[in-house]
Amino acid sequence: MTIEPQAAGQAEVILVVDDDPDIVRVVEVNLRLHGFDVMTAHSGPEALALLEHRRPDLALVDLMMPEMDGLELTRRLRADPMVTALPIIVLTAKALTSDKVAGLAAGADDYIVKPFDTSELIARVRAALRRNQEAREVSPLTGLAGNTRILREIADRLKAGDDYAVCYVDIDRFKSVNDVYGFGRGDQFISALARSMRRATVSVGLPPAFLGHVGGDDFVVVCHPSQVQEITSYAIYDFQRASDALYDPIDSSRGYLEVVDRRGIVFEVNLVTLSIGVAVSTSRAFSHPGEVVAVASEMKMSAKKYKGNFVALDQRSDHPPDPSAPLPQRRPAADPAAVLPQQRVTESDTAAETGPHA
Repeated sequence: MTIEPQAAGQAEVILVVDDDPDIVRVVEVNLRLHGFDVMTAHSGPEALALLEHRRPDLALVDLMMPEMDGLELTRRLRADPMVTALPIIVLTAKALTSDKVAGLAAGADDYIVKPFDTSELIARVRAALRRNQEAREVSPLTGLAGNTRILREIADRLKAGDDYAVCYVDIDRFKSVNDVYGFGRGDQFISALARSMRRATVSVGLPPAFLGHVGGDDFVVVCHPSQVQEITSYAIYDFQRASDALYDPIDSSRGYLEVVDRRGIVFEVNLVTLSIGVAVSTSRAFSHPGEVVAVASEMKMSAKKYKGNFVALDQRSDHPPDPSAPLPQRRPAADPAAVLPQQRVTESDTAAETGPHA
């Protein structure tokens, strides 16, 4: 069986299954007017045959059809591994609660009672597609939204014209945790960071900050520039306490892990810290969410060059300087306000791995 998935950038495909050709025609016309591609079938077997060659993004299924009714078709779709997660909206002329419950129990995600308003139909289709997209991208480990939702959040703020900041958060030396303790313990570190980041974003109050999980040990926060200091400080302190409790007592007490390389040589590797890169809209004009993420990622890599927990803020500007503004004062390196207080300061990875230890 050969199924062609939807290519990136193409219109979403809706499968309409109804034995009434007039209903099919009306639904198809309205869906196409709103930018959707449409597949049509007049029976359950015909719909299943279409799925042998093309996979839709959503199915609109009439419940009352001869030969194979909508309930049976829905059950068959849910049993097919290739389309088991397909959003299904049932169309029914029966308004009884028992009929609606039967459709939902068979595996449908939503239902619409005939006769229906086409604007409601389009709204329900879009809502079901959005829920399905977000559900597929939610991290099973942290429950946080993934890349598409993150980019949409940045795009919304960019479009609104409001000031915003994007913080890209990464765990330093995370690989050493997996190497020594295994992936199970590594997942505990990621979950701990997710909880710390959530508490940090909630603590700042309004305007609400957004938290997403890129994948692995990478997280993104979208917030107002004035909230960056509070969020990053809170997250660093909270994660430092949480991560210390996840190490074996002997490793936590001595302050490093012993990692054995492929040659059997043992190296001392420092405990994990956080590197955070920040891009802000107040100094640079971004035209696309990808540009913002790229700058935040670049700053995250810059943060990794420094010892301990470090926040690197992009201070480059593409705005012309105001000649009437006073010259900025250079902050001395020893000024405590220049760094986050009480950060764990450890040796760099290079320093920690300068030689083998028996």
